[in-house]
Amino acid sequence: MDGLIGPTASYPPSISIFLDRAPCQNGCEAKELLYQEYRDKSNQHEIEARRLQDTYVQPPPTPVSSQTHGQRSPPPIQQRRVSPSLSRLQSSCSGFNLWQDLPDIRSSGVLSLLQPEEIKLQEAMFELVTSEASYYKSLRLLVCHFMESESLRATLHPSEIHFIFSNVLEVLATSERFLLDLEQRMEENIVISDVCDIVYKYADSHFVVYVTYVCNQTYQERSYRQLLQEKAEFRDIVGHLEMDPKCRGLPFSSFLILPFQRITRLKLLVQNILTKVEEGSERETSALQAHRELEKLVRACNDGVRKMCRTEQLISIEKTLEFKIKSVPIISHSRWLLKQGELQQMSGPRTSRTLRTKKLFRSVYLFLFNDLLLLCKRLPGDRYQVFDVAARGLLRVEELEDQGLTLANVFILKLLENAHEREFTYMLKATSQSEMKRWMTSLVPNRRTKFVSVTSRLLDCPQVQCVHPYVSQEPDELSLDLAEILNVLDKTEDGWVFGERLHDQERGWFPSSVAEEILNPDIRTQNLKECLRVHKPDDGSQNKDRRKMGSRTRQ
Repeated sequence: MDGLIGPTASYPPSISIFLDRAPCQNGCEAKELLYQEYRDKSNQHEIEARRLQDTYVQPPPTPVSSQTHGQRSPPPIQQRRVSPSLSRLQSSCSGFNLWQDLPDIRSSGVLSLLQPEEIKLQEAMFELVTSEASYYKSLRLLVCHFMESESLRATLHPSEIHFIFSNVLEVLATSERFLLDLEQRMEENIVISDVCDIVYKYADSHFVVYVTYVCNQTYQERSYRQLLQEKAEFRDIVGHLEMDPKCRGLPFSSFLILPFQRITRLKLLVQNILTKVEEGSERETSALQAHRELEKLVRACNDGVRKMCRTEQLISIEKTLEFKIKSVPIISHSRWLLKQGELQQMSGPRTSRTLRTKKLFRSVYLFLFNDLLLLCKRLPGDRYQVFDVAARGLLRVEELEDQGLTLANVFILKLLENAHEREFTYMLKATSQSEMKRWMTSLVPNRRTKFVSVTSRLLDCPQVQCVHPYVSQEPDELSLDLAEILNVLDKTEDGWVFGERLHDQERGWFPSSVAEEILNPDIRTQNLKECLRVHKPDDGSQNKDRRKMGSRTRQ
């Protein structure tokens, strides 16, 4: 292992600023940004750049009548005088690690020969390289400072070491080889030819080590929590290691989750490159290939993490259920929990007399799975008696019009076929508008939302960008990272938004306080165009879609 992470190459200045190439036993000095810091700064720069774009108003064009006949055409765009707003926009993104600021680039005069679009592309490719170098530095610190700490290893059983660190050595070795290949590409020419072909090669053949690491996350988190609670010596040693200046005040847990964060971020970096390459070019082809392979890896990582959690959750729920009707098997590999919680069921006819009675509502507890709904009565001891059931595909919902305080936040849930094989309707009351809308959206996901339909990406719907990270608290919520863009599909008056994340089309609820609206319609349109381009189907999918369209036309 010493040969792997010791001095293996002489990195160019653009990369070596992130790396301390000293052997492990001498420590991993954090002279420059660790990946956690690098990622946060990069995201913050992206947010600020969008804010400036959003508020920048393009000056009106000069009227044709004011131009003299035969006047020369305007100079090339790179020679035009840049407005103060755009100057601020560019400088806001130039705080660190710009390709055009490298000494070799500035002294070569190459900037005057490149179109602005190519310079933006170079910056996007350069960011992928420098961020990999920063990631490698943090990953190496995880190994050198934590995993190879003799005092820490002395407190752990070999099985505990495996659960906590998994195959991190394989991940580190893969990152180093990947970084060396990227470095070699940069040394070939000061103008980077491509990096996505290298990303594709590794995503296709080597990055499977990330799936192994991420799928161990459930065991990793459980073991780590248990050790912190049960082993005071382990807790003290981890705290001492975290206090070392080379960790920059970052916790041990932030290093453990690096591989999952990186494979997700790498997909976004390739996506950024893809939006800047020329359509129909070889670089677009390699970027599309790399992006698709990375999407597969991210999906495999997500599925691996979810599978274990979902199975354990189903087992836990089944132990709490008893059936008043014919029992339904709960545990299934293709089933998972979407939402659970208590609502109030309206009983009796809706008359002025029943509205005055105290027994108008009774509590009902719902377990909603991706394919099934259970309606239950809550029993003592956190147990539930199931009194009705329906397939999720046979559910319909309808919001009641405002009928006063008593019927506020009441909606109708119709079971087209319930446990007794007949149609049945429930009137359910939520505690707030957001809770009502969240239940309605979860129960019938294809119902039309407030702003747009399921073809939202083809319309100019409201958009927001995440300005504060958010970790989901319930299954129907969406975890958000800084700078992520979302289409707003619905929102409530009490501060919740239902959105679709552009880069992966995941949908869910989040607080409106963690995002800010993108007001400029041109920016929203550009975001949608980039989203559609990134998720352009391959030739096989396009031909399949054409055949479907032709079939519909003939019908």
